[in-house]
Amino acid sequence: MTGLKGALIGCGFFAINQMHAWNDVDGAEIVAICDRDPERLKLVGDQFGIERRYSDAEAMFADGGFDFFDIATTVQSHRALVEMAARNKIPAICQKPFAKTLADAKAMVEACRAAGVALMVHENFRWQTPIQAVRKALDAGAIGTPFWGRFSFRSGYDVFSGQPYLAEGERFIIEDLGIHTLDIARYLLGDVSSLTARTKRVNPEIKGEDVATILLDHENGATSVVDVSYATKLPKEPFPETLIELDGSEGTIRLSQGYGLEITNGRGTTVMDVSPKLLSWASRPWHNIQESVYAIEQHWVDQLRRGAEHSTSGADNLKTFALVEAAYDSAARGQTIDVRAMLR
Repeated sequence: MTGLKGALIGCGFFAINQMHAWNDVDGAEIVAICDRDPERLKLVGDQFGIERRYSDAEAMFADGGFDFFDIATTVQSHRALVEMAARNKIPAICQKPFAKTLADAKAMVEACRAAGVALMVHENFRWQTPIQAVRKALDAGAIGTPFWGRFSFRSGYDVFSGQPYLAEGERFIIEDLGIHTLDIARYLLGDVSSLTARTKRVNPEIKGEDVATILLDHENGATSVVDVSYATKLPKEPFPETLIELDGSEGTIRLSQGYGLEITNGRGTTVMDVSPKLLSWASRPWHNIQESVYAIEQHWVDQLRRGAEHSTSGADNLKTFALVEAAYDSAARGQTIDVRAMLR
């Protein structure tokens, strides 16, 4: 089978990582790019040697010649672009957050289902090497049945210098970062039945919340805490690491700062280094995220060729997106939210 040809729309900050990763992926290449900003279009086109350049997505679809569509724009355009891909019978990857509302996300999933095309959300955090190592340990039964967890991302890193628009939204940390951490919690401990959330804005220069604490009740009876912050000053900056604590019936797992994984059970304690690879185009400390971009893109290609569902399919991501909406609802109302009711 020949390699798959892709088209990417959105040539902004994070798309550079996606383009680098596509160069490393086995079995696919990007043949066309699209952006309304001519400078960004030229910059990415020249850097990656892409000759087909468009300022209009409809024109790019009209010309065709690609097998999948990678949407790397901001959330406002996601529904229209996913539905455009569905109309053209082209499988699509959509950057997170998936949609503006849960209703939009459901409509996007249904559009691709009706068109018979694959839809995957670019939810790359679960593809990070340390997160995969934790999942592997759980699948091997290393700590028996997990009953409690904590998923923590606390940082003082200046994310606004590279993505200034993050300071302008009424929603910030849950929508931008918490969405990843909530997905990790789902990935490792299973789907969520209800949640309770509290938020705070510490930084007076931004509009949205920069701290959130979320208590999750998982359907299997486990309880977990997701805590995220961009207002936490630590002696050693942990960005962009997600730290994990899991307690199970037969032991514990601890993923600590510096990518150390410690597993304690009846056989004793095992300590291992689960650091991500520093890819040739990556840079610290972003290399953890950058490697996961490559991993999820390779997964996209492999599953597309097999005709199999993707780990972060649109349908799967609805369950993560519902947690984001429920967290904001809970924080605003001061109540516990029934997540299952939102997905009916």
